[in-house]
Amino acid sequence: MEWITDPNIWAALVTLTALEIVLGIDNIIFISIVTGGLPAERQASARRTGLILAVVTRLLLLASIFWLSRLTRPLFTLFEQPFSVRDLVLIGGGLFLLAKSTLEIHGDIDQSHTRQRTSQRRSFFAAVTQILLLDVVFSLDSVITAIGMSDKLAVMAAAIIIAVGFMLMYAGAVSRFVQRHPTLKMLALAFLVLIGVALIADGLGMHIPKGYIYFSMAFAFGVEMLNLQIRKRRAP
Repeated sequence: MEWITDPNIWAALVTLTALEIVLGIDNIIFISIVTGGLPAERQASARRTGLILAVVTRLLLLASIFWLSRLTRPLFTLFEQPFSVRDLVLIGGGLFLLAKSTLEIHGDIDQSHTRQRTSQRRSFFAAVTQILLLDVVFSLDSVITAIGMSDKLAVMAAAIIIAVGFMLMYAGAVSRFVQRHPTLKMLALAFLVLIGVALIADGLGMHIPKGYIYFSMAFAFGVEMLNLQIRKRRAP
């Protein structure tokens, strides 16, 4: 039990937990969009199921340290650009996000399509599957980063569990808030497009610092909050 008095372990736990929470922001946005297409009484269940399964997936990724270390090894080279398993996963996830966001934006703009989509709700299994698959893409880099920041498997596992617990607490509130404000939902979809482009760029070897992405998202969100306040005060 000497780890309790080791400040290095506690510092690593706090740092990794904060990292997992920050990197989980995009995951919460995606969850709010996916579960919004389910009946209201099943949305919370889909969020919980998807995130609980995501914890298991992340811990399995974490336990496969040797396998993860091989994900960055080049598989082939195309136009003098090496591609690894990690690159292919990021590109695939980015393309999926672009397709998903584009379809959702089209559905919100095309009212006839929206009515048809509302009458044909997406299934519970499809929503949970999408949450689980995209969580693997979103968490891949954060798990690899965690492995590089600490050599204690228990510390990394605890950080992941705490971060997902945080997401479980606040994903519902974020989802309800996004669904109540159509313009905010459109902004969230735009965020997903931005994240999808960043994932594809990262997979192609053109890394965009996440700080730039999160600053852009925070700035746009702040402007939208001001717009919501203005519309609220002008409403009769």
